[in-house]
Amino acid sequence: MKIAFLGSPDFAIPALKALLASEHEVVCVYSQPPRPKGRGQKLQPTLVHALAEANGIEVRTPKSLKSEEEQQKFRDLNLDIAVVVAYGLLLPKEILEAPKYGCLNIHPSLLPRWRGAAPLQRTIEAGDKITSVQIMAMDEGLDTGAIYMREDLEIPPTETYGSLSDKCSKLGAELVLKTLVEIPNGLEPLPQPQDGVTYAKKITKEEARIDWSKPAHEIDCKIRGFSPLPAAWTMMDGMRFKVLDSEVTSGNGSAGTVLDDNLTVACGTGAIKIKRLQREGKPAQEAEDFQKSQPILKGARFD
Repeated sequence: MKIAFLGSPDFAIPALKALLASEHEVVCVYSQPPRPKGRGQKLQPTLVHALAEANGIEVRTPKSLKSEEEQQKFRDLNLDIAVVVAYGLLLPKEILEAPKYGCLNIHPSLLPRWRGAAPLQRTIEAGDKITSVQIMAMDEGLDTGAIYMREDLEIPPTETYGSLSDKCSKLGAELVLKTLVEIPNGLEPLPQPQDGVTYAKKITKEEARIDWSKPAHEIDCKIRGFSPLPAAWTMMDGMRFKVLDSEVTSGNGSAGTVLDDNLTVACGTGAIKIKRLQREGKPAQEAEDFQKSQPILKGARFD
């Protein structure tokens, strides 16, 4: 089929690679505009943009798709279908209806649970045991479209947002190829259930701060769910620390107190062991390596 791909971050890369290696023709890629990054604030394209250019694919980076001009340019592609993966812009009705078979979206959650901006982070934060990758026929609602295909995944207690995102992005690439084969053969999407709707709102910086008075399980889920981005964080003696991995363990004490020299920290109930962290201005380290350089010793306390 003749396809446009709309995506921006690394989560979209496996799907684009799969399409480029398939019998389908990716005629155009849409991505977020290049943004300044690094100390020099030099404009850098998204990962999807860079991959498309490396493969000789036309890349478009409009700031909006609401204008008649942009919509006509999209219609002029004469697409069979569009594949959308973490693009970052809302698609108006005119865009959704332009391709022959509409627009597909790879969504990583048990829809209708966790519609919205941060489905995988919220899934782990909530302590869910199962998630899903679903190929959705996009409509004008927020992740409300009917589902063509889905495959569920178990979430082990060691999973982080980063590791789960990798699994879901690869699975999504496989499922979207299967969907593209079946749609011309008459595959019809099934409407989402009406019950069980929840929303995965965008994570704020302040929300990512660790409240050590919470139970250990809740803190552990937040740390793993927000790792590596936006990263749960805490303070000690005016210094910010990102906590990037943890596990629930035994221990009791005043909330936020370090209980031993191995970074076991007391919570409101129970304790967690910090497994990976990052001191402000320094690279991330495994806890064992961190403790060899500038250790946080027993009796210290996180704010």
